[in-house]
Amino acid sequence: MEQLLGAQQQRQQPHGSLSPSPRTPTRPHLQHIPSNRFRDHHHPQPHAGLRILRITITPPFFLLLLAAVYLLASFTILSAPAASLRPASNPNRLIVPMPPPSPGFFDLDNGRILARISNVGATVTSLLVPDKNGVLGDVVLGFDSLDPYLNGTSPYFGCIVGRVANRIKDGKFTLNGVQHSLSINSPPNTLHGGFKGFDKVIWEVTEYNKGKTPSITLKYYSKDGEEGFPGNVSVTARYSLLSSMALKLEMEAVPLNKATPISLAQHTYWNLAGHSSGDVLAHSLQIQGSQITPVDETSIPTGEFMPVSGTPFDFLTENEIGGRIDQVPGGYDHNYVLDSGEVRSGLQHVAKVTDPSSLRVLNIWSDAPGVQFYTGNFVNGVLGKGGAVYGKHAGLCLETQGFPNAVNQPNFPSVVVHPGEKYIHTMLFDFSIK
Repeated sequence: MEQLLGAQQQRQQPHGSLSPSPRTPTRPHLQHIPSNRFRDHHHPQPHAGLRILRITITPPFFLLLLAAVYLLASFTILSAPAASLRPASNPNRLIVPMPPPSPGFFDLDNGRILARISNVGATVTSLLVPDKNGVLGDVVLGFDSLDPYLNGTSPYFGCIVGRVANRIKDGKFTLNGVQHSLSINSPPNTLHGGFKGFDKVIWEVTEYNKGKTPSITLKYYSKDGEEGFPGNVSVTARYSLLSSMALKLEMEAVPLNKATPISLAQHTYWNLAGHSSGDVLAHSLQIQGSQITPVDETSIPTGEFMPVSGTPFDFLTENEIGGRIDQVPGGYDHNYVLDSGEVRSGLQHVAKVTDPSSLRVLNIWSDAPGVQFYTGNFVNGVLGKGGAVYGKHAGLCLETQGFPNAVNQPNFPSVVVHPGEKYIHTMLFDFSIK
């Protein structure tokens, strides 16, 4: 029998070229057919009486056959769905990238108090609370537009700060034998998470409920190496208005792949007389803390515990904020060690603030070990809501938290959270009339 011999076709690519992407199939390359035509080769017949049928394929017919095969293969490849559009093997897997969240304001109204929340920094931008005459007044410092929150000119008004609130000495800590260097945004230290902490990012709104108990749930995904912190962390914050005149905040954070320090704080500046009423020095304050963690010249705790009794830091009973503030250089900006006291729904009583003019009262409850009392010492001529100008001591902060620089102080409660663990921090801001 005669056999047909031909040169084998090979696919060739230019030197150094890359293989075509599977998402964009390339057309097969047809090589030129060699000029020596198919030759007949004679072989001995196995049987003398057997007539052999010789089939000769002419070159034009072979080219037509090859072209048909090529067209059929091209149609099959090009008609297949693109790889990016094929259904995932896991039907629950999200394969379409979501657009980044848009910044905005979100109102929570339970008929008694009205909160306005922004997903920029998970920020309380406004909180309307009735006074002794039932007149609503805005009791938090803030801005009418989102611009100051977005461009970083807000002095932490109303936001959630993290990954670690307060200060970390020299912006360094060692964890599991590895030293980590953070952004130094408050030389020589790191403050409230660095240059772009949780207060300056846009959180995703995952739930917004305007019902009888209005609430909003916000989420943020903090990536490994963000501002120098190790590991990926998923963070959730949920604000809700209870049936009473109370705002509740529930914060959670889960490290996904590495141990990392986590200590979140809510940084609202309170003025119970109204955000535009001047300073808070006439407010009275009680803090359930019999010790503070004294600080050095850069506001880093020394690691010691100092009793407040007999000092201007003693707010175990109600005292006017301005009564002894001149005895504290620069004003109050100190961490109080919270005592075990009255407990409500698993939260301990932290502080009580009273404004003598409006008779508004704020009681704060939390499950954190400490609270930073800050009297707005660095607020100076900030143009706020409705054209109000906020000056020094225009608001006070009571930030429940882990202790400052705890990641470098082994005698402080640890703020390190490991994969498989969950950081939980809850606060309740309960308003009433005296």
